[in-house]
Amino acid sequence: MCGICGIAIPRSSSRSIDPRALERMRDALTHRGPDDCGLFIEQGVGLGHRRLSIVDVAGGHQPIANDDGSLQMVYNGEVYNHLEIRAELEHRGHAYRTRCDTETVLRLYEQDGTQSPERLRGMFAYAIWNRRTRELFLARDRFGIKPLYYTQADDGTIFFASEIKALLEAGAVRPSLNLNALPDYLANHAPSGHETLFAGIYRLPAGHTLQWREGTIQIAQYWDLPPDSLVLSGTDTDLVNQFHERFREAVRLRLMADVPLGMFLSGGIDSAAITATMSTLVDEPIKTFSVAFAEREANELHYARLVAQRFRTDHHEVIVSPGEFFDALPTLVWHEDEPIAHPSSVALNFVSRLAAQHVKVVLTGEGSDEMLAGYGRYSKLLFLLSAGERYERSVPSGVRSFVHSAIERLPATTSLSRRLQRTFLCLPATLDALYFDNFAVFPRAMQHRLLTPRVRAHVDGLDPYAAMHGYLEGTSGSSLLNRLLYVDAKTYLHELLMKQDQMSMAASIESRVPFLDHLLAEFATALPTRLKLRGFTTKVVLRKAMHGLLPPEILKRRKMGFPVPVGAWLRGPFTHLLDEYVAGERAVSRGLFDQRLITELVSDHRRGVPGHDERLWSLINLEMWQRTFLDGESPLQPGLELKSTARAYS
Repeated sequence: MCGICGIAIPRSSSRSIDPRALERMRDALTHRGPDDCGLFIEQGVGLGHRRLSIVDVAGGHQPIANDDGSLQMVYNGEVYNHLEIRAELEHRGHAYRTRCDTETVLRLYEQDGTQSPERLRGMFAYAIWNRRTRELFLARDRFGIKPLYYTQADDGTIFFASEIKALLEAGAVRPSLNLNALPDYLANHAPSGHETLFAGIYRLPAGHTLQWREGTIQIAQYWDLPPDSLVLSGTDTDLVNQFHERFREAVRLRLMADVPLGMFLSGGIDSAAITATMSTLVDEPIKTFSVAFAEREANELHYARLVAQRFRTDHHEVIVSPGEFFDALPTLVWHEDEPIAHPSSVALNFVSRLAAQHVKVVLTGEGSDEMLAGYGRYSKLLFLLSAGERYERSVPSGVRSFVHSAIERLPATTSLSRRLQRTFLCLPATLDALYFDNFAVFPRAMQHRLLTPRVRAHVDGLDPYAAMHGYLEGTSGSSLLNRLLYVDAKTYLHELLMKQDQMSMAASIESRVPFLDHLLAEFATALPTRLKLRGFTTKVVLRKAMHGLLPPEILKRRKMGFPVPVGAWLRGPFTHLLDEYVAGERAVSRGLFDQRLITELVSDHRRGVPGHDERLWSLINLEMWQRTFLDGESPLQPGLELKSTARAYS
């Protein structure tokens, strides 16, 4: 995988390309491409590239030009159908100079222009400069597997890069907190729309292109998931078989590489299904990699080992200690560019660094939950909405008020109290109450208490779920489940993909996601809901497709996520982090959060009140992010020694 960056200046500007600034942009991305680097500079434009060599190791130097030099391109990604497209283009007279997919992307642009991304099957973010028309063309893959950020100066100059830190290195924007994105961050782990936590820096949305010409930007969508009204017909058996074949094809395509590749194996059904499929497509033992913590409740290696034994993989594991976890956190916040949304990101970086000792490419299971209804919150919502509507119709308001009051009088330290407060017994039977607010880190009512009057005045009227509401209103089908899956595919999935990309690229390793093959995803979207969620059974089609291939213990497992005992650590040996990054003088002096509520959260957590783990994690990371990017502190530390074990099952 690679890192790309660039600058384009309109003729009307007095600005010129500073080669040193462009080099700083490029070299801020060295971890994304330690194998090679390149620059293209001429009046009004500069392109930079860092390369992690995967395909055509010897011949894939960038930037790459077309035959007459009128087009210059930098590219980050893998296009898995590039040989098919190449054959077509060669038939039309294109003479190739390399074996890499980069050249296919460039030559396809020569042929099809701005419609060319529609032909590409894979993950990508790229930029093409047209020297004749002085136009810059940016494109990002359908799901946003590969990142692409940009900002525009007052004179119309555009800066773009794979990571935000490269934009900062160019001095393109002065780093400051985007208060408009703060409610979204506090509710949803990370900004959900095109804005970032940096004022003036934006992400190009997934499935979109951007055209810049003389300071004018046009953004267009070239792909979307099929509408909810499109539902496949056929027997369950036929649909399961079709899904299995499409899934196998998606995995096979992602084995394209001229370097060693492996698999991140969590022990869940997604990674196990990929491992099972890979084992039928390669001759040598698959290299698998797993990560866990020493704490029993955060160690799922038993399940990963079951899969490794079944398919005789060359299996490697790493155990992360709490000290290693928190030592790595500031550096990983720098790599993420924004606060780390999930503690599992840290574990992902450790297993990426382990894998990087053995391979350059790994396959991962991201995307299955959003395509096949893998999250428990979907079934919970459907039950709560249905039961809540009946409860409100059949139970008198006086009785409902009495029940609500009784629940509120339960001791706050009990998990029963918290669970009941999140049901229709205490909440109205609406989507906002039972879903958006119910699964938020800081729901709207708590944000009102959390934010200081100054910040509240700035964000007053901003909807923290605006992106979700917008996508929800854009769907018209009758299935609430499919509408929610669409919303998550557009918002929450992006957050997870950025975690996957940046934590793996921090270790200079490429990750590929078969479940997000767009043809497989289109098929999955159109499946009847009974093959996604049946009662409380998730991913029905995948479980049926893997029946007889995976151990029963894996097929019958409920989704666990990746457990990280952060709450226990912050209540125990690392509680001092709350004093420093949440309740400390420096954090409080920023004037964002009400000190009384902060003190209450910290105190409640220390005395065992449940429900604050995610909130405190969010606040710690926000403060670390501000110290790194707004205050200019360097978080970079030497890489930690990895203590891993290897198990060969043969």
